[in-house]
Amino acid sequence: MTVYCMDLLHTMASSYRNPCGGSGHEPAHARFVGPGMLTAVVSRDVFASPPVDSILAAIRAVTGPLGCLLIVKVLSLFISSYPGDRLNFGLAAEQAKSEGYKMQMVIVGDDCALPPARGIAGRRGLAGTILVHKVVGAAADAGLSLAAVAAEAKHASEVVGMMGVALSVCTLPGQVTSDRLGPRQMELGLGIHGEPSVAVVELQSVDVVVEHVLKQILSQETQYLPITRGCSVVLLVNGLGATPIMELMITVRKAVPELQLVYGIAVDRVYTGTLMTSLDMAGLSITIMKSDDSILKRLDAPTKALAWPVGSEGNRPPAKFRVPLPPSPSIKDDEIFAPSQELSKQGCILEAAIEASATAIINLKDSLNEWDSKVGDGDCGTTVILEDMKKHYPMDDAARTINEIGATIRRVMGGTSGILYDNLCFPKDVLIVSRGNR
Repeated sequence: MTVYCMDLLHTMASSYRNPCGGSGHEPAHARFVGPGMLTAVVSRDVFASPPVDSILAAIRAVTGPLGCLLIVKVLSLFISSYPGDRLNFGLAAEQAKSEGYKMQMVIVGDDCALPPARGIAGRRGLAGTILVHKVVGAAADAGLSLAAVAAEAKHASEVVGMMGVALSVCTLPGQVTSDRLGPRQMELGLGIHGEPSVAVVELQSVDVVVEHVLKQILSQETQYLPITRGCSVVLLVNGLGATPIMELMITVRKAVPELQLVYGIAVDRVYTGTLMTSLDMAGLSITIMKSDDSILKRLDAPTKALAWPVGSEGNRPPAKFRVPLPPSPSIKDDEIFAPSQELSKQGCILEAAIEASATAIINLKDSLNEWDSKVGDGDCGTTVILEDMKKHYPMDDAARTINEIGATIRRVMGGTSGILYDNLCFPKDVLIVSRGNR
């Protein structure tokens, strides 16, 4: 293992009964060990804290002359156990100091689920800890002193906030899974060890979820984060174990414009992936970190930690911008934007027929998808014929209207069925008539 100018040790907190730390969060934390991030991690059984002796053994194994920084994330909701989260590592640190090691410890608590008035035990440390890991690891790799690295870690921990949403309860090995969450319910403000969340609500769309989570993290009433309009942030969307990457990307697609347009906040970096899990839990967490030149420099620094979602040399792929879809070539620009004219009787009849047909197709969506699955695809797509019809279907020209319906189907409907239905709109006689009309 590469030895940094200063060694880092990441440890995990508390016990199963007062849920914290332990295994079950893979790839965190072992796969964040590597040049540019952590030197070692200390783990135990699933959701169980390592004892003081294990922490001391790790400190002795990796600490060099420049010292060791313990990064501890607190995950307890209960006041009776909150001091215990720190005592395990505090005692290990004090014992290491008595043996001559230079030691410092930073507590990470990025949870924004509970308002301060209810946060008796303080904030839990969750996925935002990963960003702190990266900042600290890059600072140590740059050769900074223990005090300087600890200062950067403390600053990073003070400008990061997170909130999670669960669609299922995780399955603890050898235990019966809790049935507290119904099939059409979700949990807001979850921990990552199967403990009850802040609230159980009816299942909502991703747009509603993202709006709620960002509102909670960026609330000016709670003031968890020093982030206001005009600031810049780093966004981390993290899967909790059983969430497809596609769903994380959909969350990003909603979160970025929400931050930019609603809150007036620039998004400097976006990190997406399954980074800190809760075994097989379905759900995700959204983390916001206030960015500045120093933090961006640390996040962009190269690392060979296997789970960090950026190339080993710190290279970031170029941002992808949405490219507007060009209009159908069969319609001229002046026709698309021309003011609507009163339709002829034939056009009105055609319009009513298309609207009735499109409505019938929408009502048959499940059956169409089932039929499509029999030929290997499984999703005909959602029709937008009604939407396109209101924009630019030339209702007084039946042949061209059928042509445009085909263009709509070709654009929005995937699978095997899409191309078959598209072809139905382009029989030879229709094309000949259409050319003749022109």
